[in-house]
Amino acid sequence: QVQLVESGGGLVQAGGSLRLSCAASGRTFSPYRMGWFRQAPGKEREFVATISWSSGSTYYADSVKGRFTMSRDNAKNTGYLQMNSLKPEDTAVYYCAASQAAWGRAYYTAGAYEYWGQGTQVTVSS
Repeated sequence: QVQLVESGGGLVQAGGSLRLSCAASGRTFSPYRMGWFRQAPGKEREFVATISWSSGSTYYADSVKGRFTMSRDNAKNTGYLQMNSLKPEDTAVYYCAASQAAWGRAYYTAGAYEYWGQGTQVTVSS
């Protein structure tokens, strides 16, 4: 059984920073990729960032490029999302997701990930 547990969400003023963590647990779980998605009220879930677990290569949505940085700690099976220069429009529930293989699906699609965390709220006040 694979579990993803997010932490680090909260309330921050515009221009501030937060770091989200996603700890993956499971007896033999070794991610192929880990990603972050977010969903604001009344909107669809959208891709934020992803990281290749083996190479560390990262990809970002245009809306967060230059402000958010994703990293991982292989030994801890944990991924991180450092969010700087936060804007009110970044307010959403942030979900961690992971996959054990590419599954032939694009990294920015929810279908590319078979494991999901419960979500953590990020609120940016203006």
